[in-house]
Amino acid sequence: MTTHPAPLPAPLYQGSVNTWECDDGGHLNVRFHLERAMVGLAHMAAALEIPRAMTAPAGSTLILREAHVRFLKEARPGASLSMHGGVAKIGDEDATLCLDMRHGDGAPSSCFTVKVAHVETRGFRAFPWSERSRAAAKRLHVSLPTHAKPRSIDLAQEPAEISRASAIERGATRIGGALVTPDQCDAFGRLRGEHFVGRISDSVPNLLSQWRHAAASETGAAPAGAVVEARIVFRRFPRAGDLIEVHSGIVEVGDKTLRLVHWLVDPETGKGWASMEAVALTFDTATRKALAPSAEARARVANLIVPMAV
Repeated sequence: MTTHPAPLPAPLYQGSVNTWECDDGGHLNVRFHLERAMVGLAHMAAALEIPRAMTAPAGSTLILREAHVRFLKEARPGASLSMHGGVAKIGDEDATLCLDMRHGDGAPSSCFTVKVAHVETRGFRAFPWSERSRAAAKRLHVSLPTHAKPRSIDLAQEPAEISRASAIERGATRIGGALVTPDQCDAFGRLRGEHFVGRISDSVPNLLSQWRHAAASETGAAPAGAVVEARIVFRRFPRAGDLIEVHSGIVEVGDKTLRLVHWLVDPETGKGWASMEAVALTFDTATRKALAPSAEARARVANLIVPMAV
């Protein structure tokens, strides 16, 4: 019998997978993994003694600066999920938190290592933690579980400067155009974390759909894509009415995986909203096994490689 690591100390999100949250791969879409992480972050704020942190009248809150995600075991309709969290590191005005989501049998589903800032809610400027929060962080201190640690992404790499002009100059493909709506925003009027990833998820078929189907046709598979690891860097948070463009590129082709970089930018100002590096694979929806495209198929997609960084 497989033994899974003990849960982290703070109970956070708990629920299950709805069919309507699943994508063409038949499993929980990445945006809904992130949606649960945002719920987990709200519970984590409460565990850190920050009262009503995600409500409009709050004096302080937590905002995402960066997230590293491992997607470990797919969650299919009806699956029960529970998330627990802990504090891996705390600074004067920031912290690194671990939000670990598991299946009902304890098997890891997805694990988030997030860098957050403790900010006041008028200008969203960082300021020091209270003594109460520091005491709570000490109680909740954890070492990162092995399954949370990076496998294929270099987190030491400094985030790149991103802009619409730079994306175009590098040869990135415009794969998405979206509008931020009020229902996508938090209590402070800013786009919620899961919708950054949602815009990418909606747009990726414009980059990879035809290639995936052509590559899978070699074996008669029914293909779908899955992200196995990602790093998301949040720069600015759009508000209702703001526009988003997604500019993307393939930066590396492996035997079974592709390394992709996505830049979310403001087409009106040209500034960057956020970026995401993702390691993704194509799998057969019938066998649930990863596909290894032929050398010829890999060569076709290698022609799309562009020099981009997260």
